[in-house]
Amino acid sequence: MSNKKINKILIGTNNVGKLREIKALLPKSLKIYSTKDFKLKSPIENGKSFLENSLIKAKFFSIKSKLICLADDSGLEIDILNGAPGIYSSRWAGKNSNFNFAIKKVFRELDKKDKNWRSKKINANFICALTIYFPNKKSVQSVGRINGFISNKKKGKNGFGYDPIFIPSKYKFTFAEMNPKKKFSIDHRFLAYKKIKKFF
Repeated sequence: MSNKKINKILIGTNNVGKLREIKALLPKSLKIYSTKDFKLKSPIENGKSFLENSLIKAKFFSIKSKLICLADDSGLEIDILNGAPGIYSSRWAGKNSNFNFAIKKVFRELDKKDKNWRSKKINANFICALTIYFPNKKSVQSVGRINGFISNKKKGKNGFGYDPIFIPSKYKFTFAEMNPKKKFSIDHRFLAYKKIKKFF
């Protein structure tokens, strides 16, 4: 790794929502490639943590494209569900990435744990692990976490994934109800990016 700033990068995701949000964080002067530019499918994520899965993706896409790659692995952890869905957050949405289905599953699991959960504050957090992987096999990683709680129903049309049911601490509305620019300035992805921003 040199001290030279990165001037071109592949964003290692096939998730359109993640691609949009990571692009919004990066400098406008950066030449950005997506996995679609190289017709790359995602690797099997068999890591035991967000950091491991983030590294698996970044390394895979970097080797395939011969570019520096920035990859993200993120998810929702709900305390009362022992941290689930956690690293399986996207898998709860199924092969078609149907997060309406995933959110219904969250509500079903919460109902099993506590029939009265909707009248309580259900603690949760969003975690994002970022990895920059360089063609010289060096890597840099960071983690961002934002605490909050689960909304008792879906709210809002912005964002993606579990955003309609996550209310960040100190706020009264979900990520999906927030102005996207506001969300990008406080969320787990932004907090992880802040720690590696110096490379850009």
